[in-house]
Amino acid sequence: MHPLKAALSNLKLGDPQAWKGLTMFPLLSDVRSSLQYLMLADGLRGGLVTVKEVSRAGSVPDLAVENRSKLPVLILDGEELVGAKQNRVANLTMLIPEQHTVVIPVSCVEQGRWDYEREDFVVTEQLQYARGRTERLASVLHSLAETGERVSDQAQIWHSIAAKAAAMDAASPSRAMSSIFERHAATLDQYVESANSLPGQVGAVFMVGKERLGLDLFDQPETFASMLPRLVRSYAVDVIERPVSQKRSGRMSEARSFLDGILKASFEDRPALGLGRDLGCVADHLVAGALLVDEVVVHLAAFSGSRSRRTGPGSARRPPIYR
Repeated sequence: MHPLKAALSNLKLGDPQAWKGLTMFPLLSDVRSSLQYLMLADGLRGGLVTVKEVSRAGSVPDLAVENRSKLPVLILDGEELVGAKQNRVANLTMLIPEQHTVVIPVSCVEQGRWDYEREDFVVTEQLQYARGRTERLASVLHSLAETGERVSDQAQIWHSIAAKAAAMDAASPSRAMSSIFERHAATLDQYVESANSLPGQVGAVFMVGKERLGLDLFDQPETFASMLPRLVRSYAVDVIERPVSQKRSGRMSEARSFLDGILKASFEDRPALGLGRDLGCVADHLVAGALLVDEVVVHLAAFSGSRSRRTGPGSARRPPIYR
């Protein structure tokens, strides 16, 4: 059995946790991997990892990650990096080899700034909002299939952020995505406080009403627990934008149906940037990407519905660089 299907088949759905429209269905597993890696946030805080522009001039779709640690570093799809010349998010989940510097593909989430705020980057307390993750991942997977390059539709991302900021009264001079989360920080913190990681929990399905917003699955409970607050903010910021009438709790049968759909989907398989292999699927009702390392699903991000658009014109493209 393919490792992705094996991992999904082993999952059990736990009792839902719900708060003001956001329902989280825990994904429980008695299987955990023995992979060892460092989370990006921990590497940055410990001074073992540095993320900078690729040059003094910079390149919008690229950042340089220097991993000086003795472990690989895990960077997640949608992980937000703020600083340097403008804020970015990671285009895919990547495992950066130990003692390597790798140029990674990113997308800009701060259209109105292109000057140094600081020399390097730090991570924020959230991932890109769920709808934005869906759109970006779909465009990156289209680009990967057509050109072999992991670039996004940057114009689409800027348009999406502008529309969301306007709808949520969170406009900022630099048009930064982070301003949306800052504007609603108190409300988002309430969602975070309501979410608890369970023993053996390796992921979750997130829903608003009967809509499956997305799923994030990891290889180890510790990884999921460390990411849960940031995941909750990513999904909750889409929920609070909705009318109250759309905020009924999700049902177990709907979460199970989402899992079944992923199990039945066909994924394309390619060498990853860094360690492992990239798995990707863009279908009528599913956008999903996963990182497979040593036959282990390190991370799966799956979203309901294909909000895909092809990579826009004028997107800069650069190959990965190892040194």
